[in-house]
Amino acid sequence: MSTVAKGKAAVVLIVEDDREMRSLLCDEFADTGYQLREARDGDEAFLAVLQAVPDLILTDLRMPAGGDDYVSRLRTVAPRCPIVVITGFGDLRLKAQVLKAGADAYFDKPVRLAELKKCVQQLLGDGSGPDS
Repeated sequence: MSTVAKGKAAVVLIVEDDREMRSLLCDEFADTGYQLREARDGDEAFLAVLQAVPDLILTDLRMPAGGDDYVSRLRTVAPRCPIVVITGFGDLRLKAQVLKAGADAYFDKPVRLAELKKCVQQLLGDGSGPDS
C-alpha cells in the first residue's frame, strides 16, 4: 500500500495509448481529488516515473514500449509504487504473469469503473482519496 501523507493529494499516473480510453480514465478520476498525470506509452511512463515517482500507476499493458516485461521494468524504477494493470488482451496466464511481475491489481477491459476506482482508493490508503 502507498504511503501518501494525510492531506496530500495522491499523484496517479494514467498510462494508455488509446486517446479515448485515456481521456475516459482521466474524466472518471477527475472528481476524486487525485493529481492526475498522463502518459501515451511505456516510454512516456518511464520518463514520468524517473522525473517524479507517482503514488500509483494505472496502466494499459499492450501498447508501444509496453511488452511482456513492462510491469517488471516499472517495478524496477518504482519499487514501492502500486501498479494497476488494465488490458483488453488478457487471459488467466497473462494475469498470473503480470501479478508475478509485480502488479498489485489486474483488470480486463471493458473495465468496471466503480471497481477500478475502489481498487485505486484501497491501494492508496487513507488520506489520499475521495473519502478522506
